[in-house]
Amino acid sequence: MPDDRTNQITEILNSVGEKGSPADQLLPLVYDDLHALAEKYLRGESAGHTLQPTALVHEAYMKLVDQTRVDWQGRTHFLAVGAQAMRRILVDHARRRRAAKRGGDRQRITVDEQLLAAGRRDEDLLALDEALEKLAELDTQQAKMVEMRFFGGLNVAETATALGMSKRTAEREWTMVRSWLRRELTEA
Repeated sequence: MPDDRTNQITEILNSVGEKGSPADQLLPLVYDDLHALAEKYLRGESAGHTLQPTALVHEAYMKLVDQTRVDWQGRTHFLAVGAQAMRRILVDHARRRRAAKRGGDRQRITVDEQLLAAGRRDEDLLALDEALEKLAELDTQQAKMVEMRFFGGLNVAETATALGMSKRTAEREWTMVRSWLRRELTEA
C-alpha cells in the first residue's frame, strides 16, 4: 500500500506540465532517492572525478521535469526515468573524458594508478552502454529492465511494477538478461 509521500509524489507528477504546476515541490520529495542513485553510480569513480552526486542529481532532475510528453505513473516510474537520465549523463561524461584522453584537450599528464582506474571505469560504462543499445534493438523491455535495476537501483518487484509485468516474469527475464549481458561484456 502506497504511503502518503508516494501519493504526494504521484499527485505532483500528474500535474507536471499544467499551468501553475507544483513541480518545485517535487524535488524535496525525491531528492534523497535520486541522490542515493547518484552516489551509487559515482562510488567507483576516482576521487578527482569532476561530476559529483549533487550535480548529477540536479542535471537529471532538470531533464526530468522538462519532459512534457511523459505520462508519469508514479514514484517508481519517475525514478526509473531518472535512472535513464543519469545513465545518459554519465555516458556522455565518459565519452567526453575519453575524447579528451585521446588528445581532445592536448594536455600532458603523468600516469598514475588512480587515473588508470578512472579510465577503466569509463571504458566499462561505455561497454555497458553499447551492450544496452544492442539489447534495446533485440528487446526494449529487457533493456529498460537493466536500466532500472543497474542504474535505477530498483528491486525486482519495483521493476516488475514499472514495466507492468508479474514479479515472477521479471525474475525470469532478469536471469536471462544477466546471462546475455555477461556474455556480451565478456566478449567486449
